Amino acid sequence: QVQLVQSGGRSVQAGASLTLSCAASGRSTSGRASSSYALGWFRQAAGKEREFVAGLSWIGFSTYYGDSVKGRFNVSRDIASNTMYLQMKEMKPEDTAVYYCAAAKSLESVRVRELIDFWGQGSQVTVSS
Repeated sequence: QVQLVQSGGRSVQAGASLTLSCAASGRSTSGRASSSYALGWFRQAAGKEREFVAGLSWIGFSTYYGDSVKGRFNVSRDIASNTMYLQMKEMKPEDTAVYYCAAAKSLESVRVRELIDFWGQGSQVTVSS
């Protein structure tokens, strides 16, 4: 089974920066290695639906961002350790949410909540004004 283990969530002040990590490991039941999946980040604020934040292809060359984070967030992937990072800058109170790491078969799929194959455990990020 593909496992996604997250770290880095905490409380910060508005304007601060924070980096989340997601370490991928294992294989799916069909034998597909975690390193071949596209990875992404979603977030879910209290009382709201889970929304796409950022994603990247399995090799990390192609990326995609949600409109609300473009220019402030950067997603990257270290191939050697199979770890994805979400660097968040100029954080705002509206960035407060539980952030989830996600894996899907393609960059197109990792942007769609219903097409996610595996989820991380979630990390609480709180931005205070």
